[in-house]
Amino acid sequence: MKNLLLGLAASTALASPGFAQMLDLEKDELTFGFIKLTDMAPLAVAYEQGYFLDEGLFVTLEAQANWKVLLDGVIDGQLDGAHMLAGQPLAATIGFGTEAHIITPFSMDLNGNGITVSNSVWEAMKPNIPTMDDGRPQHPISAEALAPVVEQYKSEGKSFKMGMVFPVSTHNYELRYWLAAGGLHPGYYSADNITGQIGADVLLSVTPPPQMPATLEAGTINGYCVGEPWNQQAVFKGIGVPVITDYELWKNNPEKVFGINADFAEQYPNTTLAVTKALIRAAMWLDENDNANREEAVEILSRSEYVGADAEVIANSMTGTFEYEKGDKREVPDFNVFFRYNATYPFYSDAVWYLTQMRRWGQITEPKADEWYDEVAKSVYRPDIYLEAARMLVNEDMADEADFPWDSDGYKAPTPPEDIIDGIAYDGRTPNAYLESLPIGLKGQQIVVGTEVQG
Repeated sequence: MKNLLLGLAASTALASPGFAQMLDLEKDELTFGFIKLTDMAPLAVAYEQGYFLDEGLFVTLEAQANWKVLLDGVIDGQLDGAHMLAGQPLAATIGFGTEAHIITPFSMDLNGNGITVSNSVWEAMKPNIPTMDDGRPQHPISAEALAPVVEQYKSEGKSFKMGMVFPVSTHNYELRYWLAAGGLHPGYYSADNITGQIGADVLLSVTPPPQMPATLEAGTINGYCVGEPWNQQAVFKGIGVPVITDYELWKNNPEKVFGINADFAEQYPNTTLAVTKALIRAAMWLDENDNANREEAVEILSRSEYVGADAEVIANSMTGTFEYEKGDKREVPDFNVFFRYNATYPFYSDAVWYLTQMRRWGQITEPKADEWYDEVAKSVYRPDIYLEAARMLVNEDMADEADFPWDSDGYKAPTPPEDIIDGIAYDGRTPNAYLESLPIGLKGQQIVVGTEVQG
């Protein structure tokens, strides 16, 4: 297969000066996993637009049942790589849950998530939410509006339950962040208790993304945090109301990554570069010309082999809008970002934020020095691979030099307080100072012992 493709490449290159230079691939037949979410789009686009083939790669994409199955597949080699929760490579590398050294040379997107509550919870929240002149709710909506509802549940002897997709998911940390910013405690983890519900006002538990709407409709949970299209699905089905997007929670926050085993990257360096090149091209296509290709992307994603939701539901957020209640559709052009704002660059500061949240809620049980956060980030996030792939694309006239942060030290400028729901700035260079600035959560020498925080 490789020889056939090399022959085609050689003949095509004569007529196309920008044609990709073929790397000497160590492995050209690959299987990648994904979960049925809108933000798997770079994988689908790289496949459907022929970017993998341009690099000499014969790729199979396989939907996975849940995030644990997906991670296990990458660890045991059944999958060569996967669309992953950003927390998964980090957690695996530090030994929280399944232990393995997973790396990421490519960040898949920014934003893309929302927090949805049931209709009955929404009706109970509404009196606590300011309105605009036209009577619609004023966004962003703070969890302070939810606090009286949670108290009412408590007074009636009922638990208030919300779903998230995995213990080390962005969704878990974003939901916890929103709740804590509104004064509600989402609970701690400890070495002896991994439910994450120690001292919790709101009980969080795992539900796979595609099952979120049905679980909400059944009354098993009162709300959830998930990626698209499963918030918009609740609106279309008339069973729930998204109260906040993660763009409102933390403007242009990091989301999924493409994860591979560190051994894979070492054994197949050229293949890793080729994959990264194809994914960068896919991300560029998704955002180019002010999202001009999004309608085509929606059609691709709606197919059963990818997300498998109605195109109308996917388009509701993928094409630059977001519908909160039926009829309350608002412009959110950056709800899904795949390439703008250096979205694909694997920043160390993004990794550090995930690690701070693991420490904040007790998944990292002991205090760690700032240097530890930096070392872990650099062992998992690999901008060196990313920039080598980007340089090849620039040299092949397939990307613009100005679109990549060549001189970055891997850390973004601090996120200003006005871009985060609680008004607290984030600087990835000073993780412990950041943890100290958060009113709810572990900091300093604190640890969870039994049901108590000590230290």
